[in-house]
Amino acid sequence: MKRIHKRLHEEGTKAIIVATAIIILLIVALNWIWPSQTAWHYLFYVFELVVLTLVVRFFRVPIWRKTTIEDDAVLSPADGRVAANEVVVEDEWFHEKRRQISIFMSIYNVHINFFPFDGEVTYYKYHPGKFLLAFKPKSSTENEHNTIILKDKKGREVLVRQIAGFVARRIVCDLQSGDEAVAGEELGMIRFGSRVDVFLPLDAEINVKIGDKMIGKETVLARLK
Repeated sequence: MKRIHKRLHEEGTKAIIVATAIIILLIVALNWIWPSQTAWHYLFYVFELVVLTLVVRFFRVPIWRKTTIEDDAVLSPADGRVAANEVVVEDEWFHEKRRQISIFMSIYNVHINFFPFDGEVTYYKYHPGKFLLAFKPKSSTENEHNTIILKDKKGREVLVRQIAGFVARRIVCDLQSGDEAVAGEELGMIRFGSRVDVFLPLDAEINVKIGDKMIGKETVLARLK
């Protein structure tokens, strides 16, 4: 399992190089067609700098963060805001009612996902699918997604689902059954806007509500009984 300790995630290398190359080509083309510098040229330069900055910022790694350590705590696996908090029937693994907490990640959030507690990966499956808007309820099962089951030493299980959104079309995750889960370590990432669902036991003590801001590996999402 990869653990990233750099300021920029390795998944961003290619994207940053491609973005930089495209911007350089556009600037060269602009100056070849209109060599005389105008206010529009400078506005274009500023716009391209903003775009490149956003791409670089997207792949940032929050190495300054400290993982919250609390007994029985389930930490937020992602940055973003709580978009759903409801009881649903989870049909892939549990086949029973579970508390679903959905975290919507905008393009401005850190997009690395984190293990919410210590334990073991007991199930992992990739599902190809559609690319609906990530905040739509159907995206949880119909969009491209990964399903990950984590079990702690007390045998308590939590399902974490990475969901690709309308813009995000690549989920990065190289887990397999038997891998160690360490709270706060990298679980994977999703590119450019997406969603992470967490399915908890019904008796879990929920610590968040819809609209709350989540900070990955810092915010306590819930506490298990």
